[in-house]
Amino acid sequence: MRVVFAGTPEFARSALEAIAATGGDLEVVLVLTQPDRPAGRGMKLQASAVKQCALAHGWPVAQPRSLRLDGKYPEDAAAARDALLAARADVMVVAAYGLILPQWVLDMPRLGCLNIHASLLPRWRGAAPIHRAIEAGDVETGVTIMQMDAGLDTGDMLMEERVAIADDDSTARLHDRLAELGGRLIVEALHAARAGTLKPVPQPQGGVTYAHKIEKHEAKIDWTQPAAVIARRVRAFDPFPGASSVIDGEVVKLWAARGEAQDPAAGNAMPGTVLDAAPSGIRVATGEGQLIATELQRPGGKRLPAADFLRGFDLKAGQVFEN
Repeated sequence: MRVVFAGTPEFARSALEAIAATGGDLEVVLVLTQPDRPAGRGMKLQASAVKQCALAHGWPVAQPRSLRLDGKYPEDAAAARDALLAARADVMVVAAYGLILPQWVLDMPRLGCLNIHASLLPRWRGAAPIHRAIEAGDVETGVTIMQMDAGLDTGDMLMEERVAIADDDSTARLHDRLAELGGRLIVEALHAARAGTLKPVPQPQGGVTYAHKIEKHEAKIDWTQPAAVIARRVRAFDPFPGASSVIDGEVVKLWAARGEAQDPAAGNAMPGTVLDAAPSGIRVATGEGQLIATELQRPGGKRLPAADFLRGFDLKAGQVFEN
């Protein structure tokens, strides 16, 4: 079975490695990924996780800036079209690729394009399903293998598997579990597609939500929100962009926190007020309840447990985080 793979980040690399692990039973004939981007302190061009994987396996790689033949980079799209025609793929697997697939791409493989999506569709269509599921307080999520169409994650469902979201799950932690699951499911789906046993199921009309892309401005903590909401956002924004707040002119990132009921002894403290700075955690008043921050970071520093953080940051009760 000739497979074209389109993906870019670590989530997609896990699926590509799972396909590689079939030992050639599923033959990768072309890999599409985003162009190299500047990264790191030196801002040097860096290949995507998928490109690194493809090169390690000796697979051909194409990195078009667009696949639209009538778009801004028609020469890139035309070269990609030629590469896809030469690949003679039976199927294309798509995972967090980052480019919109025009209809000519969707129609090219004999079995179409199968997408690995990290949610239980139709909930959390869009770019950031893992983050938004945690932020919303969902108790479960999962992976859906979907037959792609021209819409935004609107195609028929082919397979799905559910995963519980733990109370302490961050996006980083949940991402890794879902990436592994996505790799296993796509291999199963490809074998089923070859055997002709996949049964497409239209997505339900109800329950549609959109997981909009995470923006940097969302990192700022609003201390007037309930502690439980803030704690979920702390977990949802790990590793990017990191929930943050300013105190005494310095930006502090919170990487681990939990919400608790308000201590009656705290009275009517203004949201953002530090109630206690103890090695076990820093208690901060919120709009409802109190937040216990247990892992924090100063600019240029490392993530530290509260006890270590306090050794280098003289935080005291009564100080106030900005809203």
